[in-house]
Amino acid sequence: MYKCGFLKEEYMASYKELLAQRALLEKQIEEARQAEVSDAIAQAKKLIAEHGLTAADLGFKVGGAAPTAARAKVAVAVKYRGPMGESWSGRGKAPNWLTSLENDGRHRSEFLV
Repeated sequence: MYKCGFLKEEYMASYKELLAQRALLEKQIEEARQAEVSDAIAQAKKLIAEHGLTAADLGFKVGGAAPTAARAKVAVAVKYRGPMGESWSGRGKAPNWLTSLENDGRHRSEFLV
């Protein structure tokens, strides 16, 4: 490509030509990938049928199991109860009913359960 520090134009592809080559290669790569995936699926289905395997046999969760990251909500005991039956666990921002009563001069400790 280089001769005496000068770039020979006849040996170097243009930017647009290289992009076209890349696009063609990416298309060929995707087609090859799809073909291999199809073959792998067919082979897996054949083995599953031959051996009578189930999803559970293969270690897959069945029945729409909840994701492992999801945690069940745990009910928190009521710590404060208002005069109209309102309740608050004491976690997070204080509810409006409690802040309103505190603004009227009442103390939070009055509403402890």
